[in-house]
Amino acid sequence: MNLSTKGRTLQRSAITLVALAAAVAMLAGCGDKKGDQASQTAAKVNKEEITVHQINFVLQRQQGLKPEQAEAASRQVLERLIEQELAVQKAQDLKLDRDPRVVQQIEAAKREIIARAYVENVGKAITPPSAEDITKYYNDKPNLFKDRRIYSLQELQIEAQPQQVQDIRAKLGAVKSVPEFVEYLKASGLRFNGNQAVRAAEQLPLNSLDGIARMKDGDSAFTQTPTGATVLFLAGSRSQPVDEAHAKPAIEAFLKNQRGGELVQKDMKALREAAKIEYVGKFAEGAPGAASAPATAAAPAVTAPASAAEVAAPAASGLDNSAITKGMGLK
Repeated sequence: MNLSTKGRTLQRSAITLVALAAAVAMLAGCGDKKGDQASQTAAKVNKEEITVHQINFVLQRQQGLKPEQAEAASRQVLERLIEQELAVQKAQDLKLDRDPRVVQQIEAAKREIIARAYVENVGKAITPPSAEDITKYYNDKPNLFKDRRIYSLQELQIEAQPQQVQDIRAKLGAVKSVPEFVEYLKASGLRFNGNQAVRAAEQLPLNSLDGIARMKDGDSAFTQTPTGATVLFLAGSRSQPVDEAHAKPAIEAFLKNQRGGELVQKDMKALREAAKIEYVGKFAEGAPGAASAPATAAAPAVTAPASAAEVAAPAASGLDNSAITKGMGLK
């Protein structure tokens, strides 16, 4: 995984905008001038119109769209919107839009959209990271860049009673291989799940990267858990450094996202302190303070690379996509 992925993503976004412009030009009506309103209509479904703006809104979410794919993609989107409109009209005929569950979902979606708009508005005040900021981050994270490695990891999640954990740790220090340790677990009647993965440094949780980077090939890491223990083996690794020029787009996006999250949290804290918030009924018992309660509206703020504070699970807690591919959010 090359750390210049983020830069290429930004380039593809620029290409997508060009493609969208081309789609607008094609669908807006070349030669047939019946007024602006008519030129923005892509199709009519009974008495309702589907506009070019609706098509463009869907196309904006399709990353990597090439200019030569614009027309075909626009037509595909239009067909989906036609089917969607038919479903909406039929649902309205059946008065499903008045169903309490549907109304509740509509209101929830509306609130989420408005809250996201607030977050995006706050994000406009983010100060872009300077060249010095980027260089400092690059130098402060050698395991992510200059000393970057690709890791072959094996993990065992073991179910055990607290009194068994020390025996497991002791056996781990005595065995010479993973298969030998697995045979011990089987012979002891311990239940366990195994997993393995090959992950680049940027795909690991940031709060675990330095610890894993200190491991040598063949080393293991033991972590006691509420249900037993987790053992992480470093089966092998290879060096694959990244220079600052290639890392720059990813670092810039990461720092912008990190600052955006901090800015929204600060603003939300001020809003909570200024507001009158009363917890009622069972929620009044042990209610959090205004400043420490979680801010649900801040959730949409962090959509770019995840910050270290958001990577809740250490590496030895699941080599799956939800835990181990977070890192800087690069995929």
